[in-house]
Amino acid sequence: MNLKKEVSIVICGEAGQGIQSIEQIVSRTAKSAGYRVFSTSEFMSRIRGGSNSTEIRISSHEIGAYVDRIDILIPLNQDALFHLQNRISDETLILGEREILKSGREIIDIPFSKIASEAGSKIYANSVAVGAICGLLKIEFSLFEEQVKKVYARKGDEIVEKNIEAGKKGYTKGADLLASKDIRIDIGAMDRAADLLLMSGADAVAFGAIAGGCNFIASYPMSPSTAVLTLLAGYSHAFDSIVEQAEDEIAAINMALGASYAGARAMVTTSGGGFALMAEGISLAGMLETPVVIHLGQRPGPATGLPTRTEQADLELALYAGHGEFPRAIFAPGTVEQAFSLTHRAFGLADTCQVPVVILTDQYFIDSNYAAPPLDLKNISNDSSVVNTSGDYKRYVVTASGVSPRGIPGNGEGLVRVDSDEHTEEGLITESGEVRKSMVEKRMRKLDLLKNDCVAPTLIGPDTYSTLVVCWGSNFHAVKEALFIIGRNDMAALHFSQVYPLHTQTADYLNKAKRTILVENNATGQFGKLIKLATGLEFDKKILKYTGAPFSVEELVRQIVE
Repeated sequence: MNLKKEVSIVICGEAGQGIQSIEQIVSRTAKSAGYRVFSTSEFMSRIRGGSNSTEIRISSHEIGAYVDRIDILIPLNQDALFHLQNRISDETLILGEREILKSGREIIDIPFSKIASEAGSKIYANSVAVGAICGLLKIEFSLFEEQVKKVYARKGDEIVEKNIEAGKKGYTKGADLLASKDIRIDIGAMDRAADLLLMSGADAVAFGAIAGGCNFIASYPMSPSTAVLTLLAGYSHAFDSIVEQAEDEIAAINMALGASYAGARAMVTTSGGGFALMAEGISLAGMLETPVVIHLGQRPGPATGLPTRTEQADLELALYAGHGEFPRAIFAPGTVEQAFSLTHRAFGLADTCQVPVVILTDQYFIDSNYAAPPLDLKNISNDSSVVNTSGDYKRYVVTASGVSPRGIPGNGEGLVRVDSDEHTEEGLITESGEVRKSMVEKRMRKLDLLKNDCVAPTLIGPDTYSTLVVCWGSNFHAVKEALFIIGRNDMAALHFSQVYPLHTQTADYLNKAKRTILVENNATGQFGKLIKLATGLEFDKKILKYTGAPFSVEELVRQIVE
């Protein structure tokens, strides 16, 4: 077995076996050693049992996508081999306890439990496995020790030392295996990778919210969006913000609107089912012209669907949610850098245009970890559009831009009156057809502001393309890597990180191509329909996936070439 440039490691077992701890320590240790790292997990909706797996790609070059290929597999139980059977090849190196696995496949026996017992207890088996991986990759053991101390520090010195002892025994096994078998692993570490940040999609959205001045979040826990709520809760004291776990999603959106009315920069985080409950509150934001940022972490529906899997099937929900007509903006980051910058941007845009802004992610993006450069904080600013009100203040005064000066209670002499019914400039309820027409047109004029401030799509590859692959959101890295492997100089990809309003040059990009291919994680090509609605252009081919799993690089290569 000869692995160069990169290695794909998969650990699989049941919920409760500590797979996430293995992922955390392996990823951090490999990054400290100078490798590029990407990891992603798939798990069942249960606390114990089932089959969960995590993939860790370790490389000498930039990576950020899921692959089907498994180079090294560590199955923690017999079911793991059945669960991953379609991804295991003759080239897969399987390390495990032969006595437990009882398989006809060739297995290199490493008795994790027995070795862990020698260190004090079977509970240290995971550290044996991590040590074995580090030994195989020839990573300095001191880097492993450093990460174990960070991860287990709160459990006391004895636990830390026992895990290090177990890891050392596993490390020796891995190093011996490398020497005794015909295995050559030469990734070629890049020292500068050690300075990168290991960050999940949830981290990036939460940090972007903090950078955007978010000081109020109310949410009801719902996977996969809960990670953003818990991260912001963890930083609430440091950044003087209020975090409220609401009794339901309806209460959450209304709390956020109340906070925003009082001058806060407010946010909610939810998933499809919760967003559906928020639809009336989103309409209320449109009528009140009150800023709010909504993070929507997509998962397969309808109803409960597959609550721990991924999909891109809520674009139309985010686009059309709410009754009546009012403008909004929808961002869909595909990298952690985009997630940070666009979430920061969302707060500024919501504040400036006084509209709801949606950050559209998905389970795959939120729960994956990427090695990224330090976040760019140079252009971070949060200029407030709140005005000091005078005695004759009118909250909904008609303006050429559609944006009325926003006052908040207590900030000046004026009365800040808002109304969920149609209203006059003063905020008084009305049934006048003329006033109604004027107010609808005033609100809709904000769409021009949103279009003028739209984020341009990212072109990947040559600008002399004849074939153009279009994607959005979390498919950025998979499509980019697939095009690199295909290696055609007449093929490029166009990634959209803002899906509404569409950038004015969208049609120009598409018209330039002789053939167009759409890539989406849904059954109906929702983004393709939006593009057709805006430009009249239809895609030549569509690559759609709706199994609950993300696109792998290999399947995109195969389908794009076909």
